[in-house]
Amino acid sequence: MPDLLNNSYYAASANAWEMQPALTGMTTCELLVVGGGFTGLSAALTARERGLSVILLEAQTIGFGASGRNGGQLIPGLRWSMRQIDAEFGRDRSQAIFDLAWGAVDRVKRRINNHNIDCDLKSGHLEAAYKPKHFDDMRHEADFLEKEFGWSSASIIPKSAMDEHIVGGAYHGGIYDIAGGHFHPLNYALGLAQAARKAGVHIYENSPVTQITKAKNFAQDPSRNGWGMGERAKVVTNTGAEIMANKIVVATDAWMGRLEPTLDSYTVPIMNYNIATQILQNADQLLPSDAAIADSRFVLNYFRLSADKRLIFGGGEKYVQRPPADIAGFVRKHMKQVFPTLADTRIDYAWGGAVGVTMNRLPHIGRLGKTSDVYYAHGFSGHGALTSTLAGEIMVDAILGAENGFDVFASFPHRRFPGGSFFAGPLATLGLMWY
Repeated sequence: MPDLLNNSYYAASANAWEMQPALTGMTTCELLVVGGGFTGLSAALTARERGLSVILLEAQTIGFGASGRNGGQLIPGLRWSMRQIDAEFGRDRSQAIFDLAWGAVDRVKRRINNHNIDCDLKSGHLEAAYKPKHFDDMRHEADFLEKEFGWSSASIIPKSAMDEHIVGGAYHGGIYDIAGGHFHPLNYALGLAQAARKAGVHIYENSPVTQITKAKNFAQDPSRNGWGMGERAKVVTNTGAEIMANKIVVATDAWMGRLEPTLDSYTVPIMNYNIATQILQNADQLLPSDAAIADSRFVLNYFRLSADKRLIFGGGEKYVQRPPADIAGFVRKHMKQVFPTLADTRIDYAWGGAVGVTMNRLPHIGRLGKTSDVYYAHGFSGHGALTSTLAGEIMVDAILGAENGFDVFASFPHRRFPGGSFFAGPLATLGLMWY
């Protein structure tokens, strides 16, 4: 998968971070986390706060994947509306899903506040209706959320009032949620990493995991209440390091590759691209409320202002991993449709990355078998800036025996993409291109 982070606004404006060395030799821990994005960092920090010894391995650098490249939009909920979820799962399960997924907003804000993470956090998210029918759906959804689940932070914005939030796009209204918002995603990841290191998590970068197997006959340690007895997992990196761990969290999302073949076919990577313009003198005139905005197209446009008043704009998708020859030009044509006045505006940064998408667009969270020591979370389907932090925390809850939401997400119905290892990607590409 190509590295498209080099010309990222986020990388250029990242907070200071002391690069961690690659792991060498042999070591042990109670929890090994594979992946240094939001999910893995959240799991590692939570586990250390609960008293476990934790090692986190990142194949590249902290936030290298989607966590350090995404649009920075904090959108409450999941890709499914609550009306869909309620109809599919019934009220008891939908209430549990709502409490977790919509409650993820508070989890992220707590992390930011508790660890003083400097990540340009701002409030307000607007979904803009691309078609009149979409606006009708939004009105029904806002009404349903408030009446059935008590979610009162979302309000309907008629077409006549859209210029309070956006001057451009000719949208047919929208749904504005003050509980949502936006942030600098790479700095959030680095802030979680700093907090994890301070708590005692051992972080190793440039340490790709190549194999996860079982290793037996480790003696019981009575002082750890059973941790350390029976089988452990053995993890090997491409640097030759070996780690024996009681439990493992695999949090690599679109970078799953062949690390866990049983999981790989549940998602396909979709390439998404972003640009950041020069600093705009009229930024507040374009987006007066400074909300993050995403529209309701099937291949959506999403955009917001950075802290230094650049327009960060994401638009268009590619279903092959080869990037366009001119990323800035590829995204610019989508930006011009929304903001024609920016047609000739200088673009200072252009980057991209892979989004792991599941068949049903719900996150795939679970455990490899009922007795497995390997837990996983991936397939956030472009809606993971909030739910990935949630996923890391509830996996640790499950590892420690607390029923605090893990089973709710683990019970989502998922199917593999057809075609096996070689054809799942191409077949999914054909379907997405048809849409």
